[in-house]
Amino acid sequence: MHTVAKAGERSDRTARHRTEDHREPPLWDVVFSKENLLAALRRVEINRGAPGVDGMTAEELRPWIARNWPSVWAELDAGTYKPAPVCRVTIPKPNGGERRLGVPRVLDRLIQQAIAQALVPVFDPHFSGASFGFRPGRSAHQAVRVGRRAVQDGNRWAVDLDLDKFFDRVNHDALMARVARRVKDKKVLKLIRKYLEAGILADGMVVASEEGTPQGSPLSPLLSNIMLDDLDRELFKRGHRFVRYADDVMIFVRSKRAAERTLASVTAFLEKVLKLKVNKEKSKACPIWWTSLLGFGYYLTRKGQVKIRVDRKAVQRLTVTVRRITSRTWGVSMAHRLDTFNRFVTGWTAYFGLADSDRVFAEIDHWTRRRLRQVQMVQWKTYERKRKMLRRLGFDPDRSPAQGYVIARKRYWRQSKVTSVCIAMDNAYWASQGYRSFKESWSRSKLRAA
Repeated sequence: MHTVAKAGERSDRTARHRTEDHREPPLWDVVFSKENLLAALRRVEINRGAPGVDGMTAEELRPWIARNWPSVWAELDAGTYKPAPVCRVTIPKPNGGERRLGVPRVLDRLIQQAIAQALVPVFDPHFSGASFGFRPGRSAHQAVRVGRRAVQDGNRWAVDLDLDKFFDRVNHDALMARVARRVKDKKVLKLIRKYLEAGILADGMVVASEEGTPQGSPLSPLLSNIMLDDLDRELFKRGHRFVRYADDVMIFVRSKRAAERTLASVTAFLEKVLKLKVNKEKSKACPIWWTSLLGFGYYLTRKGQVKIRVDRKAVQRLTVTVRRITSRTWGVSMAHRLDTFNRFVTGWTAYFGLADSDRVFAEIDHWTRRRLRQVQMVQWKTYERKRKMLRRLGFDPDRSPAQGYVIARKRYWRQSKVTSVCIAMDNAYWASQGYRSFKESWSRSKLRAA
């Protein structure tokens, strides 16, 4: 009997040791493991970004870490590490106003990136399927496609929610309470709280940050999803069809009455429960055709199919960039101008190539080529030079006195529409110069997607 008891004790100890061996390491050790820190360092170097308050660049971080990490780690492990304030930077919003960003110093970006990498596996599997922003394997295109499916199913009214300065208004206590639901490591929680309260350097003075999570830090996208996960759960509980990309939320309903009722009730939930503020001027209940989602809109074909289009405001923002690149006062060669333009076209069509219609891309091409013809006429300067170059391309403006008069006397924009100029510098000419067409780039993106 005694022998059996001893054998049982040994088996219990063995089982206990096996359990301890397979127990996951503390989250703090995962955050600051060598593999996780190296991955975070590579990500910071790839993202680059502006220097923080100490002026250190991303390129300088690796050698600095090699020399100083032991002292930084000693402070972190002892709980005495103090993050530096973030630099306040403002950039213009596409729809007017300014967006305030916070730029942490590169060392803090490294530590925040390491925290984010360790927290994503903890939180992401539990996030809503309707949340698409800043999540692995998810994209804005997926959100737009899910929205189209909801509209195709008969939800022709939208509740377009605009959270007023969301990243600046997040309540720290409410946010940390939600982080603590899944993170039990007090050292990690304490460090996250320190980053939230690190302060902001604005106009040479450090201002305490009593609320908000600085937009621009590696940790803020994950924290925003954690904060708004309660909104996702509430919308699911109510049975709504919706998509959310960070703080952009669109709910799809079937009628005007349902849209107005949903807007009022969700606004109350956001302001009373989550302590956030809804911008009542920009938030609206409207037909789905009148609003946009992540730069895209929807339209209905004659056959009753819902298709994706490029939003009008996105086209307006594009024209601002194209005007700058094709400005006749920008004194660069046409080759350099086209190289800059082509890089912009590649990025723009990679995103907006999701649209189903090529009409807007063809219209942009038509207008852009005229802008380039205007630039070319400016660079040729004199009438004799213009006539010589047009003759070389096979068209003589002197054959038509009216066209010759316009080229000699009228403004450059008017000259760019003259028949002989359009024929001489047609689509084939610009293709030979290296012009990358919006429409052709769209077509190629559709072929790749197919």
